[in-house]
Amino acid sequence: MPGEFYVENKAEKVSLETVESSLAGLNTKADAIKARTDNLAGENPWQGATMADWQTVEANVVSIGAAGIRNKIHDLTLSIHNLVGTQIRVRLYKKVNGAERKVYDQSFDATSDPMGLPVINGTWAIHDVLRVTLQSNNAADNGKAVDYDYMLEKMLS
Repeated sequence: MPGEFYVENKAEKVSLETVESSLAGLNTKADAIKARTDNLAGENPWQGATMADWQTVEANVVSIGAAGIRNKIHDLTLSIHNLVGTQIRVRLYKKVNGAERKVYDQSFDATSDPMGLPVINGTWAIHDVLRVTLQSNNAADNGKAVDYDYMLEKMLS
């Protein structure tokens, strides 16, 4: 009969409609898997620079992520090549149970530490904004650019 065939070694008939429906279901599942695996490539790197009066007050370098959006941050590097302070203090802030909290605080010396600081060197999951700040102990750093570079990967729900 047209539209039917016998499965080898089985005595039951399978309609072409059943086969097509099963293939469509498999294609839908394959598309969902592909969307997840394509996401593993992450986003394009985020790069930029911020100029501020670093010695006057702790100033924002960059804010990463967005409220309610889940991301993995794989790298955050700051460049202090323009600075001369002996105490370059880098801090990270994120919300903990709805209130912004300091979660990282480290001092560097622009005259002896590497020019590129791997502040996050690994993977860290965030679900809100991660705020990166910097402060210097040297007024000569005011108005100088601090470069940043980071990699994000959106986490799908």
